[in-house]
Amino acid sequence: MSTEAPRLIRSIRLLDAAEDRIKTQFTAPPPPEKSLNTQALLELAKAFQPFAVVVTNNAPLKGKDVEALPECVKLVSTVSVGLDHLDLPALHARGIAVSNTPNVLTDCNADLSMMLILAACRRAAEYYTLMKKGWHRGMGMGGMLGHRVTGKRLGIVGMGRIGQAVAKRARGFDMTILYHNRSRLSAAEEAGATYFEKLEDMLPHCDVLTLHMPGSPSAPPLMNSQTFSLLPKGSVFVNAARGSLVDEDALIEALESGHLFGAGLDVYRQEPNPNPRLTALPNIFMTPHAGSATIETRTAMCMLALDNVEALAKGLPMPSPVTV
Repeated sequence: MSTEAPRLIRSIRLLDAAEDRIKTQFTAPPPPEKSLNTQALLELAKAFQPFAVVVTNNAPLKGKDVEALPECVKLVSTVSVGLDHLDLPALHARGIAVSNTPNVLTDCNADLSMMLILAACRRAAEYYTLMKKGWHRGMGMGGMLGHRVTGKRLGIVGMGRIGQAVAKRARGFDMTILYHNRSRLSAAEEAGATYFEKLEDMLPHCDVLTLHMPGSPSAPPLMNSQTFSLLPKGSVFVNAARGSLVDEDALIEALESGHLFGAGLDVYRQEPNPNPRLTALPNIFMTPHAGSATIETRTAMCMLALDNVEALAKGLPMPSPVTV
């Protein structure tokens, strides 16, 4: 293999620790002042002729975008777990390797999911709005009551790394854990959770439902009018997975009708411009797709993306390759 530092471009400025590493271990242009869109990234690739392209979902590479990558590109390393923004078959067909950044996000995504559960159950958005406008009045014994989280039944859809980490945190609140997954976990992984082979069988037993599975814009939403109707009246819905999993019109209807008590959302079908009907609802606690948004996790993601570039350039196995 060549001893020359691998040539690299990125679609966005990485965190400082990663940028410092790029200066010492890679040959790269200065970081972009603002994130590059796909066209700007392709123009830079043609001009700089990199070995690897580091991207986020701000610069999707699909179809003709993949065809436009110069022959020198051997790796697309995405600083994300999700791959919705990449055309994997097209990239692999061209012999371009793909890597992502799993595992390092697990704890922070689980932390945020618990925050959404607590905030939706305890009406955090409404309390915050009230305080910002000025309290000015007594609440009374029945004023703005939320739901106790402790002891409730938590349904988890998708019991992978993040789902299991959420279950671990929820047990600290003495929640009863139910889950639906493509396959049943081992007894050790279940840790006392109850498995439901069919989602429809689990939903009527959930005080809180949280999603932790991949999504696809081309697939029908998992949560629609029918599945929302199966949840008990007054239940809470949380989604920190993918916006494509939810029919947002059905969610809005369930919230407006009172069938759902509240919702906690970190992801949306239209990002970064969520449906204004959603944002107008008082009983939703919303965050801007920020599950991994901590210094520790984002730094680890950036470093893992660079680890993949370094490994492939040295002819070594990548720590987190993506296969078709």
